Amino acid sequence: MFASTVALVALLAAQSAHAFYLPGAAPKDYKKGDKVDLFVNALTPMLSGKENSKLKSLINYDYYNPHFHFCEPEGGPVKQPESLGSILFGDRIFNSPYDIRMLEDNGTCRSLCHSSIPREDTTFLNDRIREDYALNWIIDGLPAAEMKVDLKTGDMFFDMGFNLGNDEPPFSEEKPALNNHYDIVLRYHEPRPGEYRIVGVLVWPSSRGGSQDGSLDCDTTVPIELDESTPWKVRYTYRVMWNQSDTPWATRWDNYLHIFDPRIHWFSLINSLVIVVFLCIMVSMILLRSVSRDISRYNAIDLSEDVQEDWGWKLVHGEVFRTPKNPMVLSILVGNGAQLCAMVAVTLIFALLGFLSPSNRGSLATVMMVCWTFFGSVSGYVSSRVYASMGGAERRKNAFLTATLLPTFVFAIVFLLNLFLITAGSSGAVPFGTMLLIVLLWFGISAPLSWIGAYFGAKHGAVTNPVRVNPIPRQIPPGPKYLRPWAATLLAGILPFGAAFVELYFMLSSLFASRAYYAFGFLALTAGVVALTTATVTILFSYFILCAEEYRWHWRAFLTGGGSAFWLFAYGMFYWASRLSLDSFSGFVLYLGYLLLLCIFDFLVTGTIGFLATYWAVRRLYTSIRID
Repeated sequence: MFASTVALVALLAAQSAHAFYLPGAAPKDYKKGDKVDLFVNALTPMLSGKENSKLKSLINYDYYNPHFHFCEPEGGPVKQPESLGSILFGDRIFNSPYDIRMLEDNGTCRSLCHSSIPREDTTFLNDRIREDYALNWIIDGLPAAEMKVDLKTGDMFFDMGFNLGNDEPPFSEEKPALNNHYDIVLRYHEPRPGEYRIVGVLVWPSSRGGSQDGSLDCDTTVPIELDESTPWKVRYTYRVMWNQSDTPWATRWDNYLHIFDPRIHWFSLINSLVIVVFLCIMVSMILLRSVSRDISRYNAIDLSEDVQEDWGWKLVHGEVFRTPKNPMVLSILVGNGAQLCAMVAVTLIFALLGFLSPSNRGSLATVMMVCWTFFGSVSGYVSSRVYASMGGAERRKNAFLTATLLPTFVFAIVFLLNLFLITAGSSGAVPFGTMLLIVLLWFGISAPLSWIGAYFGAKHGAVTNPVRVNPIPRQIPPGPKYLRPWAATLLAGILPFGAAFVELYFMLSSLFASRAYYAFGFLALTAGVVALTTATVTILFSYFILCAEEYRWHWRAFLTGGGSAFWLFAYGMFYWASRLSLDSFSGFVLYLGYLLLLCIFDFLVTGTIGFLATYWAVRRLYTSIRID
């Protein structure tokens, strides 16, 4: 039911995406001669156009980093206001000295400034060119892009960002060319006579050498190849060209939000759906045939008989709800996992409905942070009830640790990674004020809501177990090797990981290679498939271990559900080996740190789904039999 509902919403969103777009901001109308602001963002590493190219860095740099010596506006650069999510994602937006007027100076070559580059900074610039760094400009909320062709589909699309320089033939890595001229192509739409809207921003960078002090020439073919042994003087030039377009403002992002080979997404989803259907049929057969037959057999035993012979999973009916080891830790993990599940679900709903507009930079991260903050009540409530159901008595300690333990651990990792970013001089380092804001959200809103949720969870009390627990635990016989904890965890994790394998590649490329990802319809369907797969696989393995007279299912269910996180980590290492070429120690630590955080979140979400699904199934199972 959940998968079909998500699929319906995703299809409706996909159908409406071409006809209507929820922009999140009103369109801006220009008149002829109005100033068009060009803002500059941080420089980011990108994948080059070469086949099997690798990402060479994870460090972002401020546009006005003094090592680049870019032209600055009069009075110095002014930082633009940004959202919390935009800052966390590394955006650092400033104004620029480019003077662009609507429909004026069409094709006119203009000089921006002369920049003197000392010898030591020529090495820095050449290194960044070799690492395929890209400039990121923003005009009217649209990122500047280069027009490219999808080699698999032949579709034209806008690839956000453009190269700082060029080290591909006819140039070389020893002497790369610095791009110091920009042909800016602005596409505009005229909804009403005399009013214009910008619907596309393209930039063609090039290297223009020759005399940097002589007459202005934007068409010279002589490049600038910075010799690292001498200082250089570089003149930056630009040319603005206006192209009228039939693209309306509401669909101007369609060229940017390109889905690479959508057939791969569909094949992956169909394959995943087949897996889910197969698993659901298997679990249904077990529940309807094996379990129903066992229940009928157990309930048909004559109560007047002196001896009743139990077998299978009924043997452990007096042990199955025995308090597991470390119930405090398990309940805290389940509570925080429930909080993350709620955050992911609501964020996906907002994304499917079109509220997370790419025009609002960082809106995705902002919504995730807000949802995580306000769903602190979910973590407190779920953790409190699970802890009480497992016989826990230290409820105040449980409420406190649920609100503080995991956030403290995650914050410590983020803080350490931030230190590496600061040491590397990256603009992606989170400012102290933003860190303080996150702490205030945590202690001021999330933690109190978690305690309120814990209060209501304690008020509702423990979930009533259908059978009593024996005073003396029974001995557990040796089980088969494939049901041992780590073997079962890895085996069970293959199927959920396989269901999300394709989307995972695109998400990692979006996170680390600065590629836009906006296939939220596919992502929502994949999330639903992963949730169903995790639940069914965990129930299946839990049934197997109960049949093997292993009654310690609580931790096993959580580990089995979270098994996909271990495969995620393995795939992350494969992605690093195949798609990344990180030479610096900082880059390696940053990648491992971000990957570790992703795996922790995945482990909590899928582990919680597996645990709660198994808890429901076990209660239903033992409610259906008659126990003397």
